[in-house]
Amino acid sequence: MMDHHVYSALEAAIKTYGEKSGNSVDSLLARVLRVLESDDAFLEKVSQLDEAVDDYPAFEELREVIFDLLLINFFAADVKKLESDYLESAEWEDIEEQTIDRGTEILNLLLYLRECVDEEIEPQLEDYLKEFLLVDEDEFQDEYRIYEPIIANQLLVDSSYREIAEVSTKIPESQELSELFYPIMGFFYEQRPTAEDLNEYVRYSKKKALDLSVYNLLVAYNHSL
Repeated sequence: MMDHHVYSALEAAIKTYGEKSGNSVDSLLARVLRVLESDDAFLEKVSQLDEAVDDYPAFEELREVIFDLLLINFFAADVKKLESDYLESAEWEDIEEQTIDRGTEILNLLLYLRECVDEEIEPQLEDYLKEFLLVDEDEFQDEYRIYEPIIANQLLVDSSYREIAEVSTKIPESQELSELFYPIMGFFYEQRPTAEDLNEYVRYSKKKALDLSVYNLLVAYNHSL
């Protein structure tokens, strides 16, 4: 099964990356869509997804982001075909253990955007950090560590793409959010970017294909909810 919100995000991500990197996207997009739409078991889908990206190495940067979309599609669509308590089962616990190192923090942001719709609130960075990720709570210090660059630079949501980009270049590559800082902060800075906004965003980007791809993914997903 395919969640139409995930479809919008996936299409935006792959097409944007292809346009910015100069690579054809139709074959890869069709192949990934078949994976997400299939009734195969989750781990089989993971293998099929990896095989697809292996066959299109120009899109390697998107591998884990596409995994995020595969997983959120599972939560939104596939799980409806399973037992109501499947996500508490030993089988799912084993799957989580096998995929613990997969994906990115984009998954958490997508889950947050869904929650915002359910609660009828506007997505806000402070709310995401404190109410969704609970970074101020002692038992969630892993989240605090991961999001420390964003926590320390929250005021950037009231600045500009240029200032966000400048700070992003100073984040050590060893930080888990180093590659995602610019698109995540860019999204909270402007959740409904115009064509002019996107041009400005790209102007200051160091990794134009990846940055714009992730930004458009978030915008498309949020807009479709």
